[in-house]
Amino acid sequence: MGSSSWNLGHTKDVLSVAFSVDNRQIVSASRDKTIKLWNTLGECKHAIQEQDSHSDWVSCVRFSPNNLQPTIVSGSWDRTVKIWNLTNCKLRSTLAGHSGYVNTVAVSPDGSLCASGGTDGVILLWDLAEGKKLYSLDAGSTIHTLCFSPNRYWLCAATESSIKIWDLESKSVVVDLKVDLKQ
Repeated sequence: MGSSSWNLGHTKDVLSVAFSVDNRQIVSASRDKTIKLWNTLGECKHAIQEQDSHSDWVSCVRFSPNNLQPTIVSGSWDRTVKIWNLTNCKLRSTLAGHSGYVNTVAVSPDGSLCASGGTDGVILLWDLAEGKKLYSLDAGSTIHTLCFSPNRYWLCAATESSIKIWDLESKSVVVDLKVDLKQ
């Protein structure tokens, strides 16, 4: 299998990339505050650099698996999460609520929910269709990454001090794997 080399067009470090569900598109996010949408041939289809774009580093970007409402979700050091219409790359919603940098976003397997987390140690759950905050979960320390379970209503968070798994129906921690910082 051969490899390809492309000029990314970002002017600073790329902090996050993701494949679309159909593997036909890639989205990238950068410290240059931009989001770029690519096809898998390496052609930049769209660059999000408009008045609605993030005002600081874009730390994480994800596609929603919901094909009925194609969406990109981004998180930023500007403390916001933004929901973008994948069809035209226009902003649908800006979600505010974090008091610190947003390090990570995750989209549920059905595409209905987004979880965001960062330096404030709080996970915010959002309704993607409505662009509204549903509730928050306290992780207790900086959240580095989040992921949804593919077949349960669970959310996993990697923090500075542990890996926590929440049952989202009961909003309770079902597993808390502590990091042994003494080793």
